[in-house]
Amino acid sequence: MSTDAGLGYEVFISDPIPMNMTEPVPNGDRRRFSPLSTTLVHGERDAVLVDPPMTTDQAVAVGDWVEKSGKNLTHIVVTHGHGDHWFAAGPLVERFPGTKVVAGAGTIEQMKFHASAEVRAAVWDKGFPGQIPTIPVHAETVPDNRFQLEGHDLVIVEVGHSDTDDTSVLHVPDLELVVAGDVIYNGVHQHLGESANGGRDLWQSAIDIVEGLQARWIVAGHKNKALDDEAHRTIDETRGYLRATDELFPAHDNALDFFNAMLNRYPERLNPGALWSGALALYK
Repeated sequence: MSTDAGLGYEVFISDPIPMNMTEPVPNGDRRRFSPLSTTLVHGERDAVLVDPPMTTDQAVAVGDWVEKSGKNLTHIVVTHGHGDHWFAAGPLVERFPGTKVVAGAGTIEQMKFHASAEVRAAVWDKGFPGQIPTIPVHAETVPDNRFQLEGHDLVIVEVGHSDTDDTSVLHVPDLELVVAGDVIYNGVHQHLGESANGGRDLWQSAIDIVEGLQARWIVAGHKNKALDDEAHRTIDETRGYLRATDELFPAHDNALDFFNAMLNRYPERLNPGALWSGALALYK
């Protein structure tokens, strides 16, 4: 998509990949990771990449996509600390020298947590053995969380807790665009594993901030590629999923019954495995 302002954006979807888990989801699905959205915001010459994916193979595919665009990559923006939205930044910086990795201060602290040896071993390398890049990623903040792409403001808006702590979105006012990371989902089961103890209320407050930006388009961090990026729909559906969780969680006393109730409510959403992981965490 492009505008008269000389800016445009494109989205690359890294398709779901198998996880290193033998036990299937209760509905019989194999355990897979959700599709990952990577966004290229571009001008006439330069471009900014938002939320590169996580594996070495995905880094190659996204790098080929960026190279094919013919744009000069200036920045990589990370919206939050979950490694699936930034582990591939290291290989991409090597491939496109001079690219800066930028994020909000809270996001950088969360990135350090997920890059720690203990968390990598327990979560990321366990789930995807031999697939996660080992190249270090050095992220930095930008003054006032604001930088420019060919004279157009790009703003990192910190929104607090969504599906994890210290999350942000990238606002591109001249495109009427928000690249929302995991604050907004689009046709994919939401990660509920960090939503207990008031977390869903905080997530709704984060959505309030995004809604206040009055974007026309929102790119969700996990997106069904068959769906568009229309802002009102994606906001409403993300809110509705959280409200359904608030309704159904206290109505069931075990993870399986909650999983089945949510799956019945949202049969078209991708990756029930993400819902099952969240249900197990909520009822732990």
